[in-house]
Amino acid sequence: MGAEMKIAIVAGEVSGDLLGADLVAALKRRHAGIELVGVGGDALEAQGLKSLFDFSELSIMGITQVLGKLPKLVARIRQTTAAIIAAKPDILIIIDSPDFTHRVAKRVREALPELPVVNYVCPSVWAWKEYRAQQMLGYVDHVLAVLPFEPAVMEQLGGPQTTYVGHRLTADAELIAARRGRAERLKTGAEGRKTIMLLPGSRSSEITKLLPYFRDAVNELVARSGAMRFLMPTVSRRESMVRNLVEDWETKPEILTGNEQKWRAFAEADAAMAASGTVILELALTGVPTVSVYKTDWIITMMTRRIKTWTGAIPNLIADYAVVPEYINEVVRGASLARWMERLSSDTLQRRAMLEGFDLVWQRMQTEKPPGEKAADIVLDILDKKKPGRL
Repeated sequence: MGAEMKIAIVAGEVSGDLLGADLVAALKRRHAGIELVGVGGDALEAQGLKSLFDFSELSIMGITQVLGKLPKLVARIRQTTAAIIAAKPDILIIIDSPDFTHRVAKRVREALPELPVVNYVCPSVWAWKEYRAQQMLGYVDHVLAVLPFEPAVMEQLGGPQTTYVGHRLTADAELIAARRGRAERLKTGAEGRKTIMLLPGSRSSEITKLLPYFRDAVNELVARSGAMRFLMPTVSRRESMVRNLVEDWETKPEILTGNEQKWRAFAEADAAMAASGTVILELALTGVPTVSVYKTDWIITMMTRRIKTWTGAIPNLIADYAVVPEYINEVVRGASLARWMERLSSDTLQRRAMLEGFDLVWQRMQTEKPPGEKAADIVLDILDKKKPGRL
């Protein structure tokens, strides 16, 4: 049981908030009297955190947006740093959102050099700015990775000790249910109209850039293959926007909102075209054959030469070969997407090869314990080494 434990925790977005909450819940199951200080959302607040401010302010995606919000970002970094230093916690856990969390960790380490710092979710040093790995040695003691290839990359780049703790998606009940539903459909050999899922992303810039190409793909598919069913899950805050954008489509997709409808679509879709991002991993783990599509903003386009990774699709990195085809910027064509959807929605060699790759991804991501529990093991071990016998 031990003495009261004070944990500083900083999460900058919803996914990090959920990871942090799972970790804190696992810690509470093993240690009574945990006090939290820092920044988080609903999930962490349900575990007892009183966030220093509304963490939605930190939802910064894309370099152009970072530049626009820089003054507010700097102010929040100072506020968070001051609060953590004043609290004198036993450990600091930073989760994802490196533009914010790493700056906080650097400043806290300067003021509290003996404070252990754990970074949950490895920064994408395998994609670009690989020098960050060694820089992290100055303010991070241990990295908790959510992708299985990351510990080897961090070791190769000379970064902090890194442990793969597992990915939250592999334990997600809705994803697992959709995966099982798809397996049953494959056994029964369901026939009828093909169902294609369209996933243009959750940010307005992504949606407006990709939907014209998705429309071209839909028109091409209908012209070539006849009537098909099209499903378009979207987040509630984008529903009105998406409905307006597809209003004049010749063949309108079914617009779906909410988690229940999203995972129903995942269970029913024969294939999908999707904006590059976490959703590609969701599709792979569920077993939905997919093509990854992306149109980057102008600054990222200019910086392409600095991107080191050979692929932007996480399943490809985990499998270590090109499982998911990718179309980026100028090579995005509706006609290409349509032809992929034809091949991936039928029993073809391409579909079989992709599903075999997805099985490999699933196997490589499995862990003996849920991510929160494994992460809690490491945090408690670090704390015990700091003050033996205290826990």
